Amino acid sequence: MGTISVVGLGAGNLAQLPLGIYRALKKANRIYVRTDNHPVLVELAEEGLAFTSFDSVYEQHSEFEDVYKEITTRLLEEAKQDDVLYAVPGHPFVAERTIQLLQKQAQGTGVTIDVLGGASFLDNMYTALAIDPIEGCQIVDGTALRAEELQIRHHLIIVQVYDALIASEVKLTLMEKLPDDYEVSIVTAAGTPKQSILRVPLFELDHYVKANNLTAVYVPPVREDRLLHRDFSYLRGVIATLRGPEGCPWDQKQTHHTLKRYLLEEAFEVFEAIDEEDDSHLAEELGDVLLQVLLHAQIGEEQGYFNVDDVIGTLTEKMIRRHPHVFGGAKAETAGEVLQTWQQIKAQEQAEQPKPKSALDGLAATNSMLVDAAALQERAAKTGFEWANVEEVWEKLFEEIEEFKVEAAKSSKSKMEKEYGDILLAAVSLARFYDLSPEIALHRSLTTFKKRFLYVEQKAQEKGQAIADIEMSELDRWWNEAKGKFNE
Repeated sequence: MGTISVVGLGAGNLAQLPLGIYRALKKANRIYVRTDNHPVLVELAEEGLAFTSFDSVYEQHSEFEDVYKEITTRLLEEAKQDDVLYAVPGHPFVAERTIQLLQKQAQGTGVTIDVLGGASFLDNMYTALAIDPIEGCQIVDGTALRAEELQIRHHLIIVQVYDALIASEVKLTLMEKLPDDYEVSIVTAAGTPKQSILRVPLFELDHYVKANNLTAVYVPPVREDRLLHRDFSYLRGVIATLRGPEGCPWDQKQTHHTLKRYLLEEAFEVFEAIDEEDDSHLAEELGDVLLQVLLHAQIGEEQGYFNVDDVIGTLTEKMIRRHPHVFGGAKAETAGEVLQTWQQIKAQEQAEQPKPKSALDGLAATNSMLVDAAALQERAAKTGFEWANVEEVWEKLFEEIEEFKVEAAKSSKSKMEKEYGDILLAAVSLARFYDLSPEIALHRSLTTFKKRFLYVEQKAQEKGQAIADIEMSELDRWWNEAKGKFNE
């Protein structure tokens, strides 16, 4: 078995090639290059150096990964016969997927991989752009760019922007994080006599990129606070500032307990935005819910118990654990099967916890008795304490209404209150059988009532009268008009 000696050709011309790499190239008997589209190879060819290029492999595959796999497979086959030298643009360990694959695939084959080094284009990039990477610098692959991985507060160098098509994908990905007119630089052949730096607004990026494997895109770090308002880490810092010594007196004095009411209120406002089918309003209200989560997380961090990373980590682990049909080998084709799997995994998790004294232990105490009633009944039903069918629930509801009528006729407030409570419990059971939320249903009805009443109030104002001074027949007419307009 032979050895594959790997050298980097740098990002410039022959004059920039290290002497040791030059000698290795001149001495080698068999030389393979990933691509012959490189200024060093043009000059070496003029000196009579012979080499074999893998450029034709690019034409045989539609995916870069398939290209790289074929190149590494062919190199390993050649190395089984004799030593070979493999030359790649730049440095072998900078943006060079074939070297990663070679090291992995060579294991167990008897072929030795000897990386001799090379000059990275990055030094030339830092010089051309006059930037100091120690301030924070991220180098990413333009062919596999993901917005969620970008650190826009650091210097960002996007490599392998081969052509306008890749530049277009890069542009669209960056626009998820940055304004359309944010200035970026197109750097070509950094450090060579043909070096060029073109500064353009982001939306024009793909207009100027030509086919060239020496092109990279530089995105300067975001310095303006206003451009960081969509960044989660920045938002986290805002909340910490509000709670800090120089922050807001109201935010500073909040505790987990004082914030409870606001979380419930914000949840109801989300319901309203959903009912209104107003996306911008919904985004705003979801932000208010997120504010509550971040406030609780900040309080937890200050007390040393948990922070928002723990919240996110716990949620991520739970979602992966409870979705084995997505992240594992389990099968679930329907929503019903998914729910069944979820309940099974949840039950298994609960079984691993200390055994409760009662089936009702662990129910959350809330400010809403309807929520409490629904949760209590659902927990009791899981023990087998359940109606046989929905018809029995209907019968129970009518029975409780009749019992309330009896007590109402006697004018016994205490007994009326008890029987009315039984009516509500039966109504909650009915909602559960139809998979409805009593809280959401009541909130929806209240919202509708509010809209209808506001309509009646407006009609009264148009007449210049108070509602109390208007005949009930006219109020009924307006109410019926409102029902036609607001019949959610």
